[in-house]
Amino acid sequence: QVQVVESGGGLVQAGGSLRLSCAASGRTSSTCDMGWFRQAPGKEREFVGGDSWSGNTYYADSVKGRFTISRDNAKNTVYLQMNSLKPEDTAVYYCAACRSGGSTQKPTYNYWGQGTQVTVSS
Repeated sequence: QVQVVESGGGLVQAGGSLRLSCAASGRTSSTCDMGWFRQAPGKEREFVGGDSWSGNTYYADSVKGRFTISRDNAKNTVYLQMNSLKPEDTAVYYCAACRSGGSTQKPTYNYWGQGTQVTVSS
């Protein structure tokens, strides 16, 4: 079992930045691929980006060039640095751990956090 906890959400003005953190704990968490998703009100959850424990990263087209995923394996923590935020980035952001399959644009994961709210005001 792997526990996943996100933090770092909040309210920011358009054009601003936020950094989300995702701490994973439990068996094999240090070698799990991790991912970020988001869900806006009335919309389906969408993939934001992901990384592998070896350091490869991949992103949804909507956030490429603005969002960056990084990892601190010693802390079993993955970060989502979000720059140039737009009102349409407003959503609950979820961290997921231990990729189980799927493609780089639609990966699937075994474990999920509770989510953290990000609100971007115009």
